[in-house]
Amino acid sequence: MAEGPPLPVPVEPGRIEVIALEGIPEIQPGDDLPQILVSALRATPDAFPPRDDDVLVVTQKAVSKAEGAIVELETVEPRAEAIEFAERWDRDARQVEVVLREARRVVRMANGVVITETKHGFVCANGGVDASNVGPDSGSIVTLLPEDPDASAGRIRAAVREVGGVDTPVIVSDSFGRPWRWGIVDVAIGVSGLEPLEDLRGEPDRDGRVMRSTVRAVADELASAAELTFGKRAGRPAALVRGAAFRRGEGSIRDVVMPAESDLFR
Repeated sequence: MAEGPPLPVPVEPGRIEVIALEGIPEIQPGDDLPQILVSALRATPDAFPPRDDDVLVVTQKAVSKAEGAIVELETVEPRAEAIEFAERWDRDARQVEVVLREARRVVRMANGVVITETKHGFVCANGGVDASNVGPDSGSIVTLLPEDPDASAGRIRAAVREVGGVDTPVIVSDSFGRPWRWGIVDVAIGVSGLEPLEDLRGEPDRDGRVMRSTVRAVADELASAAELTFGKRAGRPAALVRGAAFRRGEGSIRDVVMPAESDLFR
């Protein structure tokens, strides 16, 4: 987390709103996603111009497809380890191979799941390699995580600021599983224009007790709120979260990644 003087604690809202953007087509490699999102903001009732308390959340899948972070599976020659794992767990060996190629570190391979650490520092299932919701070429391609999700968020933020006149923070989100719990939730994998964490250590709680370990994952919470409008079959890859408390700033998703020396499970 960035060091410096403590920032004022945002006022906690009693109500927030999530507005899914309308009219976004199936994203193709090379599409100008920032301009597509600006057009969608204009087309969505009550979304344009953005307000000062808006955060724009965009799915990783849309960003990856626009940036060409795609692998055609027919070009992949899987290694023996990938073939053996795929045969045992009824997986596509080519997809397993892509996961292994993208991994900085393989954490575990078991029960048909490959847990890896990506080059971004994320620890997640299948290294963020995804074959779902990839469009008409489903079954023959997979998407990778964006090369630099913070930079992707920054380009979208700049386009919205230029057209809308408001500096709207942007989050790139993706679905992650969680240890010890079933189900997936969306989390932030890239941010621009806001601090992804709210460090409340040293602040008093409602009863006056000083909090010793409370750090809120604000960007993750915003991403998860937006996902409630995305769904998995609705074809909505972007939404405004309106009215939530957050701190503006030039934060990075690197602030969220836990360093090895703090990781109790490594």
